[in-house]
Amino acid sequence: MNNDIARAPARKNADQPPVLVYEEVRKLYGDFVALNGVSLQVHKGEVMCLIGPSGSGKSTLLRCTNALETINGGRVLIDGVPLPVQESAVRKVRQRMGMVFQSFELFPHKSALDNVAMGPITVLGMRESEAKARAMALLEKVGLSAKAGSFPANLSGGQQQRVAIARALAMEPEVMLFDEPTSALDPETVGEVLSVMQKLAQEGMTMIVVTHEMGFARRVADWVVVFESGAIIEQGPPAQIFERPIVERTRDFLGHLGWNG
Repeated sequence: MNNDIARAPARKNADQPPVLVYEEVRKLYGDFVALNGVSLQVHKGEVMCLIGPSGSGKSTLLRCTNALETINGGRVLIDGVPLPVQESAVRKVRQRMGMVFQSFELFPHKSALDNVAMGPITVLGMRESEAKARAMALLEKVGLSAKAGSFPANLSGGQQQRVAIARALAMEPEVMLFDEPTSALDPETVGEVLSVMQKLAQEGMTMIVVTHEMGFARRVADWVVVFESGAIIEQGPPAQIFERPIVERTRDFLGHLGWNG
């Protein structure tokens, strides 16, 4: 790999302290190398999009970020402190990060309001009335206050994913992790989820987004990282990655997606 590419040019939010630092992170599944020495920094208030072919390590990096997966080498630092290994300490770290998965994973027998309020009540010890007030405000934020009493089975996929985003925000995270949040949605509901995410970005939320939505990455990201076979092959501002990529493999990947800028 070209070290000049790995270092990349100065970035938009370089004056902000890094919230997350990955140092030569490795992750193995048996003999399969999922992450092969990934080094990266995420700055406060930055929106970072991870792109690349399926199976290239993007989602694995997210899962290592909040210790859903244990790394086999290197370090992940949060505000300069290495990710802990003790489960009690890991739980505290996870409270600082909201994660939204491909699948919505809502509780089917709870209303949208109760799904959002559950974390603050059970994890933070918040009073039910206070938690439900917070939940209602967040449902309004994602455009679903009218669906507060609805159960997941009565919501579209896009609506369920917006409830999932509200649920993650209810814990007041410092960082939001999105793992292909639109990949399981019908095309007509993708835009409503991306709109909520763009609003979060505009409000200054630190976000790491694994996505195949190249238009969203080009429009919203501050920094784009291209993965291939568990490694970073190129990174830079969206204008570089989407309009004048340095690496041929990046050009090939974008070309296969029909990206024409």
